[in-house]
Amino acid sequence: MLRCLAPRQLLSTLPLASWRVAAAVATRERERQQLLQQLLALPAAQLRRSGGGSGPSAAATLVGTAPRALQPYLRLMRLDKPIGTWLLYLPCTWSIGLAAEPGCLPDISMLTLFGTGAILMRGAGCTINDMWDKDIDRKVARTENRPIAAGEISRSQAFVFLGGQLSLALAVLLCLNYYSIALGAASLGLVVTYPLMKRLTYWPQLILGLTFNWGALLGWSAVNGSCDWSICLPLYISGVMWTLIYDTIYAHQDKADDILVGVKSTALKFQEQTKQWLLGFSTVMLTGLTVVGLNSEQTLPYYVAVVAVGAHLAHQISSLDINNPQDCWKKFCLNRILGLVLFSGIVFGNLWKRKTKTDETEKVQS
Repeated sequence: MLRCLAPRQLLSTLPLASWRVAAAVATRERERQQLLQQLLALPAAQLRRSGGGSGPSAAATLVGTAPRALQPYLRLMRLDKPIGTWLLYLPCTWSIGLAAEPGCLPDISMLTLFGTGAILMRGAGCTINDMWDKDIDRKVARTENRPIAAGEISRSQAFVFLGGQLSLALAVLLCLNYYSIALGAASLGLVVTYPLMKRLTYWPQLILGLTFNWGALLGWSAVNGSCDWSICLPLYISGVMWTLIYDTIYAHQDKADDILVGVKSTALKFQEQTKQWLLGFSTVMLTGLTVVGLNSEQTLPYYVAVVAVGAHLAHQISSLDINNPQDCWKKFCLNRILGLVLFSGIVFGNLWKRKTKTDETEKVQS
């Protein structure tokens, strides 16, 4: 006959690994509940969602002047909030600037082409994200009015619109060389799967970084026909670290809602250790940018810009209030300035190369 085991005896037969897994799950759940209680204890005014400023931006005003039937699609592309497009575009500009011939400005036509592509691909990415997140967005204060969540656009309409955006983006990609076409197409898997990552891992910001900084590879190959990995890879890694910084800050806006709806983020993982993590990412980013400068034989203006980037990051992190959504939004938006500072350093550093070479030539001749 089979002997019935007492509950304590039955539990003792479980493998040690199972106990460890159960303990880890229980610990994580306790931390989640503690964080939610802390957030709910904060003043309501401090947790109030921010629209990013005291009034509508110029982009939002422009979208508001479009025909009413068109406005939901423009908002689905986030044309009323262009900061995301800037953050997608800026790594492209860094790469294109670094790929320019010494003493020359970046290729304006290439910058324009990538700018167009950034608008289209950011719009496509937001469309995919909102199609996946329709039910989640309805439960989050900051996203409940997005066109799909609010019922202004159906999923089938969004799918057709997505097809149009991707078709135009493909037309942009086909203007590049074959190497760049293949490299650009390789990013599509990341674009499609990124919205799922918040359901699976506490590191969706890492996947976003891998996606958003693909232009750091593509810009160089578009100019030179292939990637110089001694430059492109550290630039790409620096960009990924940058995304981890600004998108972790961004994610702190939604952490209370994220806990309630059950999605994950680095903001929830890092919690009160956020600033220490951001300092670590900043260190890796600045190290990568220094390697880029050395391998591309950059000059003084570039390194001045890298120092300025470091100072900018230090200010962002030191003054950040992770429990104030308005401050998180403000710090997040400041990253456009950071990206433009680095781009300026690349451009002027490249122009300085001509001056340096001219000085060396004059010394040889004398």
